[in-house]
Amino acid sequence: MGLSLSKDRVVEFVTKWEFLLVLIFIFVIILNSTLSPYFLNVDNILDTTFNFTEKAIIALTMMFIIICADIDLSVASIIAMASVFMGYASEVHGVQTSGLIMIAILTGIGAGFLNGIIITKLDIPAIGVTIGTMSLYRGIAYVILGDKAYTKYPKSFAYFGQGYIGSSPIPFEFIVFIFFAIIFGVLLHKTTFGRKVYAIGNNRIGAKFSGIKVDRIRLILFTLNGLLSGIAAILLTSRIGSTRPYIANGWELDIITTVVLGGVSISGGSGNVFGVIIAIFLLGFLRFGMGLLNVPGIEMNIITGFLLIIAIMFPNFLNNIKERMLKRETY
Repeated sequence: MGLSLSKDRVVEFVTKWEFLLVLIFIFVIILNSTLSPYFLNVDNILDTTFNFTEKAIIALTMMFIIICADIDLSVASIIAMASVFMGYASEVHGVQTSGLIMIAILTGIGAGFLNGIIITKLDIPAIGVTIGTMSLYRGIAYVILGDKAYTKYPKSFAYFGQGYIGSSPIPFEFIVFIFFAIIFGVLLHKTTFGRKVYAIGNNRIGAKFSGIKVDRIRLILFTLNGLLSGIAAILLTSRIGSTRPYIANGWELDIITTVVLGGVSISGGSGNVFGVIIAIFLLGFLRFGMGLLNVPGIEMNIITGFLLIIAIMFPNFLNNIKERMLKRETY
C-alpha cells in the first residue's frame, strides 16, 4: 500500500508541467553556455533581466486574471498611454520625478478600473472589452504625441529603469519584480482571496452562488493589472529615456505567452506562481542566448510561438500519460 502510494506521488510529480519547465530551463542554460562563453557571466545575466522585468511584473497580475478565466489585451496600450502622459507632463510642464510616478500609477489604476467596470457592470466578455480599450488607450497616445517623441525627463528619473542596488550588479528593476512576485505569490497561494480566484476560474456561476463576490474580485484584478502596467511604464520609460506612441507594442502577447507557458490554463481555474516565474526566466534567458548567437528577432518570435503552442497542448498530453500510468499501477 505504501509502495503504491509513493509510486503515485512520483508519477504525479514527474508529470507536472512545472517539473518539465525546470528541465527545459536547465537544458536552455546548458545549451547556451556551451554555444556562447559569455552566457554564464554573472554581470551579463543580471543585466539581461532589464529586457524582461517590466513584462514579468505584469505577468504576475495577468496570472490572476487568466486563472479567473478572463484576459486583458490592453496592458501594452496602458503602458503607452501612461508613458505619453508622463512625457507630456515632464517636457511641457516640467513635472519632476515624484509627480511623474504618480501620473503613471494613477493612469494605470484608472485604465484598469475602466476595463473592470465595463466588463463586470455591462457583463461583456473581457476579451472584447480589452480589445476595444487596447485600441482606445493606444489611440490616445498617438493623438497626443503623433510621430514625435518625448525625451526630456529629470535625471533622477533614470534610476528606476537603469539603476543598480548600491554598488552591486543587481538592477533596481529586478528587486521590484522580486518584491511583487513574493506579494502576489503569497496572495494567490496563502490567502482566501487566492482561493476565491481559483473558484471563480473553475466555476464562475457556482462561485457566485457560494457567496463569493465574483464581480468585485474581477474588478480588483483588472485594476491591479492596470496598476502594475503603470509601474511597468515607469520602469520602461526610465530605461529607454524616451516616449513614443508605439512603446511596448505587442507586449500583451508576450505577457500572455509567459503566463500560459508557466502552466496557467487559458480556460482558467489552474496554475501557480512558481510555474510563471520559471517561464519568465526561461523565455528571458532563451532570448538572451539567442541574442548572443545573433539569431534574428523574427526567428525568436517563431520559437516563442512554438513554445506557446506546446504549453497549451502538452498539459493535456501529460494528464493522459498520468492517467494511463496510474491505471497500470492499479491493475
